[in-house]
Amino acid sequence: GRLEFKSREEQQAENLRKMFLAMAKDIRVILIKLADRLHNMRTLKYQSELKQKEIAQETLDIYTPLAHRLGIYRLKWELEDLAFYFLEPAKYYELSERIAQTRSRREEYILSVAAILREKLSTIGIKADIEGRPKNLYSIYAKMQRQQKDLNEIYDVQGVRIIVNSIRDCYAALGTAHTLWRPIPGRFKDFIAMPKSNMYQSLHTTVVGPQGSPLEIQIRTWEMQQTAEYGIAAHWKYKEGKQRDKSLEEKLAWLRHILEWQHDLRDAREFMESLKIDLFADVVFVFSPKGDVWELPAGSCPIDFAYRVHTHVGHSCVGAKVNGRIVSLDYKLKNGDIVEILTSKQVAGPRRDWLNLVKTSTAKNRIRQWLKKEHREENILKGKEAIEREAKKQGVDVELVKNENLVELAQQMNMSSEEDVYAAMGNGIVTPQSVINRLIEKLRPEKKELLKIEDFQQLKIEPPSVSTRDEIRQGIRIKGIDDLLVHLAHCCNPVPGDAIIGYVTRGRGVSVHRADCRNINLLCAREQERIVETFWGKDFQAPFQVKLEVLAMDRTGLLNDVMAILAELKISANWVTARGRKSNQATIELSLEIKNVEQLNFIISRINRVKDVYEIKRTS
Repeated sequence: GRLEFKSREEQQAENLRKMFLAMAKDIRVILIKLADRLHNMRTLKYQSELKQKEIAQETLDIYTPLAHRLGIYRLKWELEDLAFYFLEPAKYYELSERIAQTRSRREEYILSVAAILREKLSTIGIKADIEGRPKNLYSIYAKMQRQQKDLNEIYDVQGVRIIVNSIRDCYAALGTAHTLWRPIPGRFKDFIAMPKSNMYQSLHTTVVGPQGSPLEIQIRTWEMQQTAEYGIAAHWKYKEGKQRDKSLEEKLAWLRHILEWQHDLRDAREFMESLKIDLFADVVFVFSPKGDVWELPAGSCPIDFAYRVHTHVGHSCVGAKVNGRIVSLDYKLKNGDIVEILTSKQVAGPRRDWLNLVKTSTAKNRIRQWLKKEHREENILKGKEAIEREAKKQGVDVELVKNENLVELAQQMNMSSEEDVYAAMGNGIVTPQSVINRLIEKLRPEKKELLKIEDFQQLKIEPPSVSTRDEIRQGIRIKGIDDLLVHLAHCCNPVPGDAIIGYVTRGRGVSVHRADCRNINLLCAREQERIVETFWGKDFQAPFQVKLEVLAMDRTGLLNDVMAILAELKISANWVTARGRKSNQATIELSLEIKNVEQLNFIISRINRVKDVYEIKRTS
């Protein structure tokens, strides 16, 4: 394909962006992706060992959590175990063997528990299917690692699942189990009353079972069992000409949250971190004062809750109450907390330090957007002052940088208005120098009168220092003239090896231009008597500034690739600007310090080899 990525992380981020966009249109896309990944994992043994580990790790990092989020546990378990097998084969075999050694004993234990439950339930008229609940190898291994416990200490290696016909029977079966055996405090979870976002429903409890060992029990209906195994795939009904089920759409709210913020995150690392938080992290369930249930990533604070309720609630937040008591805004919310947000109309808005407190990408993006908008007026003013200072510094008429001249320039820079240009300069996104350079290039044919002819050589950057001028005077030969101040024109930045022409300015010595410079051609036509023959000497040692424009197809990592070449060649860059254009094209402008044309040509040849670069121009 056209894209080339700097790292696997960037590649994963870009692939996931595309996948979520496709999911928004048709959820079957992700079902196909997961099925394809399962097929890849089942045939992974035919790949090299390095490829096996790369694909297995990606499966564990991305696809198994995604299957979990969609509730497709049967697929998740197989993907996890296959990834575990290829990543840690020794530990896989060791754990598998240890579990096999106790299988017959565990099966006898489960059969006896099932018989006791079945008999007790039949006495109250409940027909139930009771089966062992085997855990997949990876989930056992992960829990051992997480809790730093041995296999014998893990609670739910032994467990049973009770499947009944109705929700009423679920709670009756729960009461029966708690009558038979003492429940362990803190181990009961009601996912029927409060389903997970992936539609999973079940009652979970852990009791002190026969022989005094912990026994985990899950209780659910047959419909819940289908959802538990196949998740969203069990509910997906899609027919030509019909809309998707509304209740299903509501339960896919997390996907909309992802689509809200994923466009704003350009950095691959930030994207992946946000994705792991919003999609893959553990969750907590909290309540509003009205009793509404809200799901948030574990580690969320009251500010996250405020922004999840509404952006305005977040912006006007001044404090929070949890379970009736005032708490600090960095309080970590827990399951079952009742959260009340205290707001004020007089509040100035979110504080920058909130970015260090919040967990959700929704909250982070809302805060950043507010801060950016709040400081816009200040940045516009800073930008106006900066460009006027730069214009005076370069000897350019201030009229050149007035609003009306910036409107067209704003469009060229993919901005909406001249105020966007000022704001971009105010917050440092673009430099006043680059804006003035663009304006001069755009306006020079129509508005030559705005500039003094002899100031053409000063349009780009400051004149060289005195010491550099001494070197220039020694290295450039001017026919018929000695001991006259010489400086290089910054509109074309000539370097040794370029054909050059001199122009005798009024009071500033000789300005040396490239022979193909448009400005010197204009001066030749108007003031031929001031043009002098000029050529390079052998002892020229000053560094030379040259500007390049790199045109390429836009992609992630393009600028990094170009800058890596400059770093490798130890080329100093005075400034660099990059911008996207229409049709997925990008422009990178560089101002470099070089020794001569030979070095410049070598730099151009190296950059030309960068993937997706199709043209490099030397610019004025």
